Amino acid sequence: MKATLTVLGSGTSMGVPTIGCDCRVCVSTDPRDRRTRPSVLLEYEGHTVLIDSTPDFREQALREKIKRLDAVLYTHGHADHILGLDDLRPLTFKREQKLPLYADDATAKVIERVFMYAFDAGSTYATRPQVTLSRLNGSLELFGATFQPLQVVHGDEPVTAYRFGTAAYLTDFSAIPERTMSGLSGLDVLFLDALRHRPHPSHSSLQESLGIVEQLKPARAFFTHMSHDLPHEETNRMLPANVRLAHDGLKLEFEI
Repeated sequence: MKATLTVLGSGTSMGVPTIGCDCRVCVSTDPRDRRTRPSVLLEYEGHTVLIDSTPDFREQALREKIKRLDAVLYTHGHADHILGLDDLRPLTFKREQKLPLYADDATAKVIERVFMYAFDAGSTYATRPQVTLSRLNGSLELFGATFQPLQVVHGDEPVTAYRFGTAAYLTDFSAIPERTMSGLSGLDVLFLDALRHRPHPSHSSLQESLGIVEQLKPARAFFTHMSHDLPHEETNRMLPANVRLAHDGLKLEFEI
């Protein structure tokens, strides 16, 4: 079945423009150089699935006119990927049942600690997010589609990547284990972390991600989680025809 993927955010943890910076990307007038924190939204068969709720989720949801969510998947527990959970509240209040969230055990523990008021059985906070949190345990079936969690390495921490149909989303990684590489063959769409040109201890660089694309040979590849080191138009001119920088608001279709 057909699905639409919307890039809600394509930036790094500090976003672009970065506070206090007046580099040429941060002051750029190209709207594609404005990058909120990294997240994508999937829509298929009338259902909507979010991957990560960033600190910019409110802005992203208003921009894309998100009116409902059916599930949220998390990649890891860093601030730029979870802190928008509280902004899910208006969407959870409209549901008959609590909104299901899914994460690996380490990420779930962080979420439960940071948002204790949402998960503590004794909480009396009247307008807390109406959510449930489940631990991932292998592949997940959501509304007729299969989401396969795949582990990547972010510095010395595990991060959950996801394959769904002919697409995969890998954010925040510096290495991809061989067993995960073997699960990424035959892709139409591949999203990869590509922080900057220079190497980084916990993120893939542009050149490293190009090497991964060459190995996996997806039909289309998009780089995300980008810092202010990568001007959109200039960088795109350097890339192969099937590789592009993602940008906030990008939409594409694929088979899920």
